[in-house]
Amino acid sequence: MKKFIAALFFTATIFIQIFAQAQPDFRMILEEQPIPDLPGLQAYVIGESGGKWLVIGGRQDGLHRRQPWAAFDAAGMNEKIYVLDPVSKTVWSKPITGLPTGLAEQLKSTNMEFRQSGNTLYIVGGYAYSPTANDHITFPFLTAVNISGAISAVMNAQDLQPHFRQIEDTRVQVTGGYLDKLGEYFYLAGGQKFIGRYNPMGPNHGPGFVQEYTDEIRRFKISDDSSSPLALSDYSAWKDTLNLHRRDYNMVPQVFPNGNRGFTMFSGVFQHAVNLPWLNTVDLDSTGFSVNNAFNQNLNQYHTAHLAMFDAPKNQMHTIFFGGISRFKVDDVTGFLIDDTDVPFVKTISLVTRFSDAQMKEVKIGEMPYLMGASAEFVPANIPEFENGILHLDETSGDTVFVGYILGGIKSMQPNIFFINTGVESEASNRLFKVSLVRNLTSSVLPIPQENAVGLTIVPNPSRGDFQVRFKIFKSQKISIWVSDSRGKQVLVMPEQEFQPGKHEVSLSLRYFPTGSYSVALIGQGGVIAAARTLKQ
Repeated sequence: MKKFIAALFFTATIFIQIFAQAQPDFRMILEEQPIPDLPGLQAYVIGESGGKWLVIGGRQDGLHRRQPWAAFDAAGMNEKIYVLDPVSKTVWSKPITGLPTGLAEQLKSTNMEFRQSGNTLYIVGGYAYSPTANDHITFPFLTAVNISGAISAVMNAQDLQPHFRQIEDTRVQVTGGYLDKLGEYFYLAGGQKFIGRYNPMGPNHGPGFVQEYTDEIRRFKISDDSSSPLALSDYSAWKDTLNLHRRDYNMVPQVFPNGNRGFTMFSGVFQHAVNLPWLNTVDLDSTGFSVNNAFNQNLNQYHTAHLAMFDAPKNQMHTIFFGGISRFKVDDVTGFLIDDTDVPFVKTISLVTRFSDAQMKEVKIGEMPYLMGASAEFVPANIPEFENGILHLDETSGDTVFVGYILGGIKSMQPNIFFINTGVESEASNRLFKVSLVRNLTSSVLPIPQENAVGLTIVPNPSRGDFQVRFKIFKSQKISIWVSDSRGKQVLVMPEQEFQPGKHEVSLSLRYFPTGSYSVALIGQGGVIAAARTLKQ
């Protein structure tokens, strides 16, 4: 019998109590999909065609080191193009060698901006060592990739060059920003031009460097008939040196309360006066942008895997962020925010909801299995409700909905590694996770299937707060335990643990919660496997 005190986290009840409107009770299930030969990559670009993914660029190592001679070294660049089939769990690869020099150098860079439009993957910028420049540079290139053609070339060991086209234009010489599309226009938002070796001591120390934030949202069309040279047209830029001075952030497509489509630039770094993340956000659409100082995004502030969902009947826009790097985290006992100005890696999964009255609220809804998510990408499932990367939540059915995958990113061994980083404290993750959204926890706990877990009991029941959850399983599996109050609101979670076949006992406590009836559910990778109720006196 396995007995231990479970590590619990509260779902940010301190936030929930002050909400004018209640956020939905979402939870996420992450199920690892082991794939042989899956490369470890972070800060890459990705496109999809026919259920297969084309993965280009990024780094094969973890968090960059502080020493200029070691940061972003050439040895960590990804010099292959990969094709991944997440269903058959097959990986193909082909070296970039043979492509024109400028194209090959850009495709090996990190933090390129990218956007798929139809069968074309548009890539701009990126930062890496350039043998041509004999220096680290931000690349001034726009590249168009025929996704299906490139996938076929990789899978069949054919020539890659016919599927790539490139032009030089310094207006797209950006790294660490975001590229997205609304109507006929592309939006290149935020980011920077960085030339030279990274040096935390500043631009005038050691080898030195040039760092220029764009402080802009650049708006343009891409002229592309698939045969003539690429070109930018109808170009304009919105500049704001105060509020658009950010990079390495998440820009997420949104449906605003008035029905307009656009994007929100969440958090990012760095503030002008101090090397800390921004807390406010910036909304933009086809007419311009506006700064939202009425909302602070305290969780998940660096670029990380994220998911956008819209509930049309309620006119609510939901954005979920998976792990990454954050200044704040939620205390597991009190529910209050903990401020760590070293800005560590976190496991936090957070939900930001924009309500019909335009108010925005944030809450923690779970944890990643590891300190991971930074510089990863969320790949949506092939379901028709997705539009511009937004899941139409009200058009899905069932309590558990498969929504997509999280691929790669940085996996850290401990929260704060920047000042001790020797290159082994983090890595580029070679893990793929299937992601499912769980909602309506109250209805999810019924009926109670007994084929996977039997004898679920709570002792003592009723209790004065402390109790044990006893259960038996017949196969090895990962299980978390969720506790919800009588209104269906989740109040406690035991993070996912690996359990072997046999009997188990887990100690939990409701001593800080009101008296009443609570539901206890065992959650496996396929959803609820058993449930019971307990009464706190």
